[in-house]
Amino acid sequence: MVSRELIAATTRPLVLAVLAKGENYGYAIIQQVRELSGGELDWSEGMLYPVLHRLEQDKLIIGRWSKSESGRKRKYYRLSASGTRAIQAERRQWFTVHQTLESLWGPKSCLS
Repeated sequence: MVSRELIAATTRPLVLAVLAKGENYGYAIIQQVRELSGGELDWSEGMLYPVLHRLEQDKLIIGRWSKSESGRKRKYYRLSASGTRAIQAERRQWFTVHQTLESLWGPKSCLS
């Protein structure tokens, strides 16, 4: 399982990356991240929603309320123009971190 510190550090870029694929709502974002990580990143709603609210306050995402197919009201989020620019900066930063760790650990060392 991934540490809380690493989960906290990766929440913003992961949420932006999920929303770069298209509009989505909170629980579906949690499910998608859980699935993509093979269950290693198991976010709670209590952890995700403050991040979504902060991203919305920072004008990186835009939320809108809508009824789902079941009739339940959900808040759907999408990237704003600022969010689209922000994800490019996040990508550069995370690729730098990834490349640095790969240089230190080697490309396969963390898998063995």
